[in-house]
Formats: sequence, C-alpha cells, structure tokens
Amino acid sequence: MTLSPASAPARPVTLVTGATGGIGAALAQRLAPTHDLVLGGRGGAALDALCAELGATPLRLDLTRPGTFAAALDGLGRVTNVVHNAGVVDLGAVETQAHEVWTHTLTVNTVAPAELTRLLLPSVRRERGTVVFVNSGAGLNANPGWASYAASKHALKALADALRGEEAGHGVRVSSVYPGRTATEMQRKVRAQEGAAYDPAAFIDPGTVAATIAFVLDAPRDAALTDVTVRPGPGQ
Repeated sequence: MTLSPASAPARPVTLVTGATGGIGAALAQRLAPTHDLVLGGRGGAALDALCAELGATPLRLDLTRPGTFAAALDGLGRVTNVVHNAGVVDLGAVETQAHEVWTHTLTVNTVAPAELTRLLLPSVRRERGTVVFVNSGAGLNANPGWASYAASKHALKALADALRGEEAGHGVRVSSVYPGRTATEMQRKVRAQEGAAYDPAAFIDPGTVAATIAFVLDAPRDAALTDVTVRPGPGQ
C-alpha cells in the first residue's frame, strides 16, 4: 500500500551546530534529502548561503553566551534530533593557559551543548529523537598540551552518559561520536599550533564523519549507537 501525502510520516527536523564547518557542512549536505534542517552558526554569508542552498532554517547562536539561547530558539517549532558539532580548541600547557582560555573552551564545548540540550529536550522527547555529541579522541585520552580541550571533551562525554540514562524512559537516544583527526579548518589551526604542516590527505575526510553521524541518526529504533569511534583506515 502506498501512503498518500496526507498520511506520510513527517520528515525529521535535525538541528546541527557548527553547520558551516567541515563536518557540519558535510553533514548538512548528507541529511538534506531526507531531513528538514536547522543550521546553527554565528551568522554571516556562509550560513546564509548554505541555508539557501539546502532550504534550511538558519539559527544564529553565540555559543559563548548560553544565556541568549532561549531567545534565539523562540518560535523555532519542531526539533527531532540535535547534533552538537561546534567546538573550539587552543593548545597549551597547564602552566601557560590562563583561566580565560579554560572558561572559553568549557563554555563553547560543554556548557553551550548542555544548555541547548536542556532547552530542546521537550521537543526531542515528543519526537522520540536523537541527541548526538560530536566529541573527540581527546574526550577519551588527554595528552600533554591538550588539557583544556580534553577536559571540555571529557566533560562532554559525562554529559552524554548522564543524559542517556535520564532520557531512556522518554525514548530519546543519546550518542557520542569520537572522530580522530579530520581534515577541517580546526585541524589546520591545530597543526599550526603544533608547528607542523597541514596535509588534508593525511586525515579523515569530513564526509566520512558526516556519514557516520547520519547512520547514528537514521539507525533503526531497535538500536542505539551509544559510543562510536572513528579512526583513520588502515590505508590512511
């Protein structure tokens, strides 16, 4: 039996932060044929152009100011899935990084996802949707020079783990995805901070990480992919 347009299920509405970055833009392109998209970013020409191309709704968010999120979300409507993809990184030893670096990193990478999740949970619960936290290998292991970033990502893992238990009864799936080094502008910045050359061919393609996230979102409801690690393939 073919469903009539009136009885066809509504498309999921997926909100992606950091949508103009390498992984975010690749994910938006990947999801556009089957999801209605809300693309979060700081605003500007890049976000406007991507939304125009994909027929997406722009959502202007200042992740350094979580207190502004409620107003930004006012009138947004349905949200089925949330992908927390935005993030910042500044390398440095503990002895050299002042509290301002820690505060900025933890605010953007941990506090902002927590507040955005809190505000969107009523909608995600109604939709029995999925929350995806794009974490990092640094969320599992902390190396020298990476303390502030790794701390923010370890905290993001804790947020995801606690939320998963809290929301299971509401039918909300919660996943953490841990990409290895990916060919993005953030990676270019990291390599510069490390004093090393940036060769995109040496890293995971953003589209590969996007495909992984899309699989997590679209997985059948009888499965929850709680923790997914993405590492360079053996031929990389």
